[in-house]
Amino acid sequence: MAAATAWAENLEKLGLTLPPVAAPVAAYIPAIRTGNLVYTSGQLPFVDGQLAATGKVGAEVSTEQAAAAAQLCALNALAAVHDLVGLDNVVRIVKVVGFVASAPGYNDQPVVINGASNFLGEVFGDAGVHARSAVGVSELPKNTPVEVELIAEVR
Repeated sequence: MAAATAWAENLEKLGLTLPPVAAPVAAYIPAIRTGNLVYTSGQLPFVDGQLAATGKVGAEVSTEQAAAAAQLCALNALAAVHDLVGLDNVVRIVKVVGFVASAPGYNDQPVVINGASNFLGEVFGDAGVHARSAVGVSELPKNTPVEVELIAEVR
């Protein structure tokens, strides 16, 4: 049997495994490849088909809970990439876009999306360092507190 790849070893160290790809909740596909880039659709913090958290960050959901949800979103995005091309083919994570359902006056969106960014760095090392946007919004699908999409460069 071949040795585990670095990303798989890093996920194991974190106590995580790739989940099945979350079923789309509307008319889209989880990921698409064009050239050497894979774009994921926005991923929600689903665990076994259920949202890990609901509500607005800064009201019903704490910054820490939202950051943990952002990590789950990133894990689900990796599952979509893996299902399409295999994570062994990821050269680097190019960009992350995170949306945070924010209570009025809440402005720590970058801290929330660090949950995804730090996780990707732990999984891919330097290849997980990326450009990013962290955007506060008034509503997200299914009352989720966070949604994350990413772009990965692949072989």
